[in-house]
Order: sequence, then structure tokens, then C-alpha cells
Amino acid sequence: MIVACLDLEGVLIPEIWINFAERTGIAELRRATRDEPDYDVLMKRRLEILAENGFGLPDIEEVISQLQPLPGAVEFVDWLRESFQLLILSDTFYQFAKPLMAQLGFPTLFCHDLEIAADGRVVDYRLRMQDQKREAVKALHGLNFQVIAAGDSYNDTAMLSEADAGILFRPPDNVIEEFPQFPVTTDYDGLQAEFTAAAERLQ
Repeated sequence: MIVACLDLEGVLIPEIWINFAERTGIAELRRATRDEPDYDVLMKRRLEILAENGFGLPDIEEVISQLQPLPGAVEFVDWLRESFQLLILSDTFYQFAKPLMAQLGFPTLFCHDLEIAADGRVVDYRLRMQDQKREAVKALHGLNFQVIAAGDSYNDTAMLSEADAGILFRPPDNVIEEFPQFPVTTDYDGLQAEFTAAAERLQ
């Protein structure tokens, strides 16, 4: 049995922080895991910016409420479910993801959690565990599953390396250059073809 492990933002849904940056005009919030390999550095700065500008979870939720899955994502998720077990491994937060996961039909999601004050301020974040994407794939291997994984950013490359087959989907040039071992595709037809080819190799 093969498990398909997917990143969420940039693969199935828009980048939430980038959309929030566009709404607020704070350019620094456009910085994402495509740009910063150290997730702790990235998140601490994001929380600082929210505090400096008086933004809280309700402000972010307002932006999220207007987002939809990327065009073709729902159909791709439906196809994956017919052929594989599907697991979403993301460095987003449950408080952010729920409305968009509903639009995807609630596939299983492993991600992180935010600490929210009574007044809606985002005061901290809690990782479910360090390097959770790689560790999830390792655990699946321990359960005798094979894994095909796809992602777009630095924080996905450990997952792709641990998987039996890894695929980059719409990655930036810097990630392509640093990880030439992974095939690259830029649309869902190509991603479906890569999953099919990888599954055939694993049989």
C-alpha cells in the first residue's frame, strides 16, 4: 500500500501568509518557507510583525475566509484518494487550515497549533514535533507503507528525501537548483503523471 503525502500551502491552497501580506501591505510577511529554511526564525518574525501592527487571529481568519483551493486542487485530491491513502503534512496551523480543508473534503491533516490570547492575539506557536514531515514518513515506513511525497519548499525537502519517491511541485528556482534529484512539475496533470510513474516503479 502506498501513502501519498502532500504539503498544503502552495500545493493545494494559496499561501496564507502571502495573501495576508497583500491584504495588509506588509511586504515582509510575504517571506515564506520558499525563502527561509529555518522555520523557527520565520515564525518568530511573523509573530513580531503581528504584535507590532496590532493584528490577531480574527484579522488572518478574515483573509482565509475569502481563499479557495488552487484551481484543479480539488479534482487532484479526489484522484489521489482513488489510488492512494492520502495524508497532508503541513507547517501551517489548525486554526488557519480548517476552512480550506473543508473545501478539500477534509483529508487527514497533520500540522501545528497556535496559542491564542483571549483578545485574539497570536502569542506563540507550538510545533506538533520537530521535523514532523520527515518523522511522519519514517513512521509510515515503520508501518510497512511506501510513500510518495510532493511539496514546493525548503521545509518539504526532508519529507521528499525520506519518501520512496519525492516530487517538487511549482518550486522556486532556488529550491530546484539546490535539490536537482527531485523531478519538477508545474501543473496537476504533470503531478498526477509523476505519482503514477512513481507508483509503477514501486510495484
